Amino acid sequence: MPARTPDELDRLFASAMNAGDLEGLVALYEPQATLAPEPGTVVTGVTSIRAALGGFIAAKARLTLQSKVLAQTGDIALTTSKWDLTGNGPDGKPMKMSGQSAEVARRQADGTWRFVIDTPWGLE
Repeated sequence: MPARTPDELDRLFASAMNAGDLEGLVALYEPQATLAPEPGTVVTGVTSIRAALGGFIAAKARLTLQSKVLAQTGDIALTTSKWDLTGNGPDGKPMKMSGQSAEVARRQADGTWRFVIDTPWGLE
């Protein structure tokens, strides 16, 4: 399901993550989008984004968040969300993460919205 508004992107992201829907997650990004899957690491393009998010799907991550649009001008929006994620780490032990994200989204030609830049760790 495509996002019809910028703030819907984060809600759809959480829904796809919680459903274990990797392709649903990837569909929320523009083809050459960037994602910072962990502090200090940036990946570009849907192939790299799919690989990065696949680890969270494998961890059976559960995500809760509160999102909002910080600013919008025309076809560009700056969004944020406070999020909490739980799951199993690569060692099988429970993990818990939280943060405050910052994302740039762009309206597509068909009127839907996709992420261009996704920094789940915000300015950390």
